[in-house]
Amino acid sequence: MTAFEEFGVMPELGKAIEEQEWVLPTDVQAEAIPLILGGGDVLMAAETGSGKTGAFCLPILQIVWETLRDIKDGRLKVEEIKEEVVKVPWTMCLVDRDEALAVTPDGLRCQSRDLNRWQGCRATTGVKGQGKFYYEATVTDEGLCRIGWSMGKAKLNLGTDKCGFGYGGTGKKSHGNTFSDYGESFGQNDVIGCLLDLENGEISFTKNGNALGTAFKFDVNNLQGDFYPAVVLKNAEIAFNFGSTEFKYLIPEGFSAINAAQPDDVAINLNINRAAAPKTLEAKPNAPQAIIIEPSRELAEQTVQQIRLFKKHLNEPEIRELLLVGGGHTKDQIETLKRGVDIIVSTPGRLESFLDNQSILLTSCRFLVLDEADELVNPHKQNCTAMIEKLHKQIPKTTADGQRLQMVVCSATLHSPGVAKLAETLMNHPTWVDLKGEDSVPDTVHHVACIIDPRDDISWQSLTNKIKTDGVHPESEITLQTSESFSPEILSQAVKLLKAEYTVRAINEHRMPRAIIFCRTKLDCDNMERFLNGFDENRYSCACLHADRTPEERKLNLERFRKQEIKFLICTDVAARGIDVSGLPFIINVTMPDDKSNYVHRIGRVGRSERMGLAISLVSSVPEKVWYHKCPSRGKNCSNTDSLETGGCCIWYNEMACLGEVEEHLVITVQQIGRDLKVPMNEFDGKVTYGERRRKVGSGYQDHVLELEPVVKQLAALEKEAQLVYLRRFMNDTQPLEQRLKDVQCV
Repeated sequence: MTAFEEFGVMPELGKAIEEQEWVLPTDVQAEAIPLILGGGDVLMAAETGSGKTGAFCLPILQIVWETLRDIKDGRLKVEEIKEEVVKVPWTMCLVDRDEALAVTPDGLRCQSRDLNRWQGCRATTGVKGQGKFYYEATVTDEGLCRIGWSMGKAKLNLGTDKCGFGYGGTGKKSHGNTFSDYGESFGQNDVIGCLLDLENGEISFTKNGNALGTAFKFDVNNLQGDFYPAVVLKNAEIAFNFGSTEFKYLIPEGFSAINAAQPDDVAINLNINRAAAPKTLEAKPNAPQAIIIEPSRELAEQTVQQIRLFKKHLNEPEIRELLLVGGGHTKDQIETLKRGVDIIVSTPGRLESFLDNQSILLTSCRFLVLDEADELVNPHKQNCTAMIEKLHKQIPKTTADGQRLQMVVCSATLHSPGVAKLAETLMNHPTWVDLKGEDSVPDTVHHVACIIDPRDDISWQSLTNKIKTDGVHPESEITLQTSESFSPEILSQAVKLLKAEYTVRAINEHRMPRAIIFCRTKLDCDNMERFLNGFDENRYSCACLHADRTPEERKLNLERFRKQEIKFLICTDVAARGIDVSGLPFIINVTMPDDKSNYVHRIGRVGRSERMGLAISLVSSVPEKVWYHKCPSRGKNCSNTDSLETGGCCIWYNEMACLGEVEEHLVITVQQIGRDLKVPMNEFDGKVTYGERRRKVGSGYQDHVLELEPVVKQLAALEKEAQLVYLRRFMNDTQPLEQRLKDVQCV
């Protein structure tokens, strides 16, 4: 048995994992795999390269394969639901509910994040016959809710027909779609007691232990149904206690907890069996069971590659995956969908186009995975956020076999506002797996900053005709002047010239065999590529990886870099996530990233698998004027170099402030180096070979002895000195010799 099988992973998957030489699960895999296999929503964050893809792909592959096997065998699901009712009778029903209302696995908490419609749910078990019964409901979040009692044939929208009796947070009671004043309003943290008197035909409520009086009366002699605890919510959450734990307030005299009802007085919700139909599952070819959304083509390709490796030994039935990204032939992808697809891995734009033309059915989808969610819900990508919300709304919250939609969200950080809002509005009581905590830099990464000051280093004056920049400053503005008269525009252009020169200087100083070079914009990347390829003998062979390059070109450039056919890969931040190049020794930040968290993503490309890496950031000491397009064309054919405040498409970017934010975020001081780009070593022996595994200093017994040797010698010298002091005092003592000898023997 492999270590992964101890978490419930199938042997076939375990064998595939073993063939990839994964001996033990990573921390995030050990935490997330059992949670996903158990049916819960999961939010996970961990360091780059920590195995997040495996953490969600492995359990999803297993559940998808088991479902395909059940479809193939024509297994029935109804009996399983019946057994669940018998085992856990006093819960809110996982089946008899509106699709946008979520119920926790224990059945004791309900949540709806629908802002526009009421979402209702009934309990699995109710009461009939005689008796007086009580249960409590605690409002656990802000929103609108209505609580009370419902007959099995009533609408789930409690109180809108003659078979439902509700009490709402606005202080209204409702029955037969008639709303009238009752009691008082209630909200978050209030505890509502729900009382049903089947002997006298009365329904009443309490608020925080205070009786509110009779709300409804009914004729006990003409009852035509049983009564079940029920709730209806609008963007709210509520928890139930049917008596399994101690009630918050005393039960009113004469009433008993509903779960203490005698067997003859217990009623099973018959809607469970009706909702379980169809009894056998029917698979449709273009109805995938899992949809995985990635922010970039490269990440999507890597995820599909991992799925293919993991599923190697899963046969009969075979799992069919589809990569859905821009650049692929739409006709071929549609044909693949018609033949049958179980898992789709896609970028947002491509997925949306297929959903719009109804090429994909969502009726069987039980997994929605958002990888790198903080990038997907980035405020600059509002269309992507809207698409995810639209997709989630269209996916049925319960599949034909009664399984609830599971969401898995992976993010660099779980605490960004966008991710937190996503978890609150779309997910069902997610478990947070936050093994990353605060951003940090591995000790295998040396990261330093070179401060570039064009007032101090005026060598840029000889570079004006050699280096092309982004066109924000007309080159004619660069003139020979004294440092005291340099305008902000001239200094900004000077920094851009110097950064290109310093990039080459860093490459030469550290004899970089290969590196990723990060630039702020696609135009900057193109200019850097042109600059480096302009040297003789293809000394700095390079290629670009950014969104304006065709998918085929991006794929080819990445492959050439991996095979070391080119030395340098020039990227925007789109490449900061997901690109996995083994043994990468260097990265250069030509510009600091707009977001401090992207700094960690960038330098996280090096220092993996205990290999040493060096990250050099070129930081301007003066404000730098850069493009920041807000125009409809998003920069295409735009030449408006005015500042954003005056209707233009440029901003003044302060990299020193950005460096300060990075240091504050990481709670460190980034080491600064001089214009020679030399980096002081900080390993014990002063020797570092970037790209090689770090030295295991002090890891062996012999090394440990050598480390302690100087301290032991010092202790020995101190002991010798102490003994000499004692002997001197002993020889000068006036006591008789016999007494002194006795003292020595005692010592």
